[in-house]
Amino acid sequence: MAFLFGIVIGIAFGLALVIAFVKSENSRSKRRCELATTVAAYARMSVEDSRKIFTPDQYPSWVVFSKYQKLKWLNSHLEKIWPYVNEAASELIKMNVEPVLESYRPVILASLKFSRFTLGTVAPQCTGISIIEDGSEGITIELQVQWDGNPSIILDIKTYLGVALPVQVKNIGFTGVFRLILRPLVDELPCFGAVCVSLRHKKKLDFTLKVIGGDLTAIPGVSDAIEGTIRDAIEDSLMWPVRKVIPILPGDYSDLELKPVGLLEVKLIQAKGLTNKDIIGKSDPYATLYVRPLRDKTKKSKTINNDLNPVWNEHFQFVVEDPLTQHLVVKIYDDEGLQSSELIGCARVSLNELEPCKVKNVWLELVKDLEVQRDQKYRGQVNLELLYCPNGMKNGFMNPFVEDYSMTALEKIFESEAEATENGADMNKRKEAIVRGVLSVTVISADDLAPTDLMGKADPYVVLSLKKAGIKNKTRVVTDNLNPVWNQTFDFVVEDGLHDMLIIEVWDHDTFGKDYMGRCILTLTRVLLEGEYKETFELDGTKSGRINLHLRWTPQPIFRDT
Repeated sequence: MAFLFGIVIGIAFGLALVIAFVKSENSRSKRRCELATTVAAYARMSVEDSRKIFTPDQYPSWVVFSKYQKLKWLNSHLEKIWPYVNEAASELIKMNVEPVLESYRPVILASLKFSRFTLGTVAPQCTGISIIEDGSEGITIELQVQWDGNPSIILDIKTYLGVALPVQVKNIGFTGVFRLILRPLVDELPCFGAVCVSLRHKKKLDFTLKVIGGDLTAIPGVSDAIEGTIRDAIEDSLMWPVRKVIPILPGDYSDLELKPVGLLEVKLIQAKGLTNKDIIGKSDPYATLYVRPLRDKTKKSKTINNDLNPVWNEHFQFVVEDPLTQHLVVKIYDDEGLQSSELIGCARVSLNELEPCKVKNVWLELVKDLEVQRDQKYRGQVNLELLYCPNGMKNGFMNPFVEDYSMTALEKIFESEAEATENGADMNKRKEAIVRGVLSVTVISADDLAPTDLMGKADPYVVLSLKKAGIKNKTRVVTDNLNPVWNQTFDFVVEDGLHDMLIIEVWDHDTFGKDYMGRCILTLTRVLLEGEYKETFELDGTKSGRINLHLRWTPQPIFRDT
């Protein structure tokens, strides 16, 4: 619904601007050069004028200025032109929306088409406007829109069983924020070449599906499938950063269309302190991750049974279209088998916080709802490793040991090492590099370890292990010390540096056993990229404690002729 509605809003808004402008100006020369500044000045006028009357410290604490301004003038124009928009746009929208629905048609349906489509008599209401200063060459406008419409929309649905279902879409209620980008600015009416329409925020989208003369629930799964199709079509067709480019003047506007600009490499490392959703035993957590919430673009991890501190060590890759506004969202669920999974918590990280081509390790606190954060209950934390790689990188890499292995942007970084090692070789033969090498780990010291003995001391030692390779080493025991110094170095031959991880565990040595004193888990990505670094890591699973490590990577790339 928002897909077709966005196109209508873009067209109607452009027409209303032109009508309002033509009525308010008599001079053709002024019309050609003042439209853009008129729109921007009108949107800012009321707040700027009000702030001249009062200084900020004179306002009561409960006064909050909205960045959106009221638009009675625009709503009056929309109401006047809405019958004409309905007449002109209904068939056009039908022709454009049907292919989108068809591309998302559930497998249980043979066809999904409109048999009737009109927008109805109720015009949308624009409840606010804001001009966005983003430094671009054009005017970016955000419109708050509310529509409780009365369209007449009937879907002609056919199943593979030969059953035809006329499904009516009723009781449409929509509230959201549309972003309109007027670009490029030109010296010809209406002073911009095209309108880019996108749904910036979708606050509410409600609708009812009803079979004419029947019950949609008579065929199990059809109602959910149709509703999912509509919502997926909206997400993939109109939700920002996706945009629809509507030409106003003749010209080439391909530069305004959405294009991928990079790849986001994500390692789901671990979680800790997850809320237990099971009465008997512990939760069986798994994670879903997405940048755009589409079924075919959402990644899912494996399930870790009966564990509130799971370690996944899984890698995922996402296409990025707008790193300034997009987020990575991770949701942790408890797998309930045949029943619906129960949400443990969710978190998100803004991509604009990532420095291109630099690894960032983050711990994110889980919340119940990303939009309304009223619940302060602790739900656990999730550990991610993030790497944003913009397009245009010259490096390339392929792992030859995995058949049909999909190249990741992270792997592409390492071809430069392969090319440097090739000097003097037969350049007519293509070489493939494997990320293999020696990882040297120096366990320097630990600080502020939690005491485990009755006398308030401990006899700590450290166990180092590579999770995938299964190699272990351990330091000597330092007696009666909560700030031990080891300065011991261990070398590990790593066969798969991109997908292995280093686990550091601290234990207290006792004559008849050992006590756990905490751990930290590290991927090898950072040391692969930087070659060497020294860092202090907090220990998990304990009241206090830090460990100081020095890591160094010595690459030993392997090449084979192909």
